[in-house]
Amino acid sequence: MKPMTIIVGGDLAPTETNYSYFDEGKLDALIETRLLSLINSADYRIFNLEVPLTDEKQPIIKDGPNLIAPGSSVNGIMLLHPVILGMANNHIMDHAEKGLLSTMAQLSDNNLSYVGAGKDLAEAAKPQILEKDGVKIGIYACAENEFSIAGENSAGANPFDPLESLDHIANLKQECDYVIVLHHGGKEHYRYPSPGLQKVCRKMADKGADLIICQHSHCIGAFEKYSDSMIVYGQGNFLFDRQNNEFWNSALLVKADFGNKMSVEFIPVSKNGNGVKLAEVNDSETILNEFHNRSENITKAGFIDTEYEKYCTTNGLFYLGSLAGLGRITRKIDRMLNGIITRQIYSIDKLNMLQNFIECETHRELVLKYLNIRRKEK
Repeated sequence: MKPMTIIVGGDLAPTETNYSYFDEGKLDALIETRLLSLINSADYRIFNLEVPLTDEKQPIIKDGPNLIAPGSSVNGIMLLHPVILGMANNHIMDHAEKGLLSTMAQLSDNNLSYVGAGKDLAEAAKPQILEKDGVKIGIYACAENEFSIAGENSAGANPFDPLESLDHIANLKQECDYVIVLHHGGKEHYRYPSPGLQKVCRKMADKGADLIICQHSHCIGAFEKYSDSMIVYGQGNFLFDRQNNEFWNSALLVKADFGNKMSVEFIPVSKNGNGVKLAEVNDSETILNEFHNRSENITKAGFIDTEYEKYCTTNGLFYLGSLAGLGRITRKIDRMLNGIITRQIYSIDKLNMLQNFIECETHRELVLKYLNIRRKEK
């Protein structure tokens, strides 16, 4: 029996620099020939569609940019068929419900499958199931709770909810031989999992997920073999020409073969102008060596906690300054002053109160509800 081969890539997002190539279906101008041939050799391709496809701007009020791509971008995307597009992410609702519904219509009209978003919470949580030679593979997609999440009666992305998502995964495993989870979670531009992210992903594995891929960090992270499962903590973007830096310029494809057992291979790719290509040999070796070194690091006792504490120590004042109401310029000045403004604002009593508001479930629920009320008022 020949195994089913699935290649999973990171963020796929048409940008102003390459709209025309997508519109005209010139996929070979964006994806190098060797890479395109490799991708096409798989039975299925999976990418995270990090942008709504819509011709009508209706930006929601949120923190962060409102991404958009023309509906005609589907002309290029459809050439990746058969493809499954993950839409459980923090940008798929950037142009409100109308933008998401436009995206869903564009994909459906072109026989393109998607997972992780829908007209309501129940539809957004539905998986995709692939089958070949009697082997069934379930695809489940969920996202951390940001501004794109579906509600009981409103469109959006499927949220990670520990009271629901873990049951979804367990139920899907009962129906399928293998389960792939696309989890849009993790800290942008941080190459290691946080302690919380590792705990969540391991619990997904305990519930039956065989391959868990975190896709939100815009950089290559690390991987771990946990029990009989593979967890990838960040694979970077696939085709997303928004930034040009050490994080965005390289990524990994995850090639998985599913037969009597699952095998996983990592394939380095790199930014190529406003497109993407297979990484050159020397770059490929460097990317994989660093990836494996980080993956070895996270097996060391206490490493994840220690590394995350270092990261939080360096970056935590930004969050405190924001909570204190400091504007962008003031925060930059405060950072230059080693946080002297923020440190003066927060006494130990205020820090204790703030921790209680965030850590305690009841307080956190109230604060989030009130913030939503105020946002709607504005």
